[in-house]
Amino acid sequence: MTTISDAESKPAARERGSRLLLGLLPPLVLALGWEGGVDAGLFSGRLLPPPSRIAATLWQLAASGDLAMHVQATLVRVGLGFAFGALAGILAGALVATLPRLRWLIDPSLQALRAVPSLAWVPLFILWFGILETPKVLLIAVGVFFPVYVGVAGAIASVDRKLVEVGRVFRLSKAAQVRRILLPAVLPATLTALRTGLGLGFLFVVAAELMGASEGLGYLLVDGQQFGKPDQIMAAIITFAVVGKLADALLVTLTGPLVRWQDTARDSL
Repeated sequence: MTTISDAESKPAARERGSRLLLGLLPPLVLALGWEGGVDAGLFSGRLLPPPSRIAATLWQLAASGDLAMHVQATLVRVGLGFAFGALAGILAGALVATLPRLRWLIDPSLQALRAVPSLAWVPLFILWFGILETPKVLLIAVGVFFPVYVGVAGAIASVDRKLVEVGRVFRLSKAAQVRRILLPAVLPATLTALRTGLGLGFLFVVAAELMGASEGLGYLLVDGQQFGKPDQIMAAIITFAVVGKLADALLVTLTGPLVRWQDTARDSL
């Protein structure tokens, strides 16, 4: 017997399938166009190899087990860096947004540090922590921290004061105001900040894996550049794109129930 929820889930599944196909269409068109151009002799394909060569390189890396090793190393670093950076960013953003004196004290310095490029931290972290995993994770955590910090602080600061006044009118306790008013108001922007932080975590991992790494997707990029293997460079870039998209989709899936009540947040996430 078909229930109402089953009937509603079928159109939703078809819509998700249509969105997936539309999202895959641009890269497929570009890949087929580039492959056809190389076959027709319009492009040399030496510096930017055709998709068939990139696919062959990916297959070789996967068959040898190297691809799984490099992906795992990168994901572990990004996962740890994201966890530390996101937690620190949420705590710092919440404190700065709720304590004006603390905001005046540390926010200018944090905003200045936010402008420092990722590669600028590399020599300092190597000098402090060596070339093992600690500086790599810390560098990724730095990249994740700033967008989460700015997003959380901005979300709390932008909460409508009328909502807080309504809570006071109904004599809600501080804890109840946080749970029933502030938390729902800041969650959508906070989750968006986490997605931004995760994306920057994947950007910073490349700089992190320049610090003496012997495995990881960033290492594949550097190895391909040093030995003149553009197919390996493109294979690493494509793997970065796929892994990053899957990580982002996983984050959206895990945090989606938190904002399921808000249609605008569900559509944007």
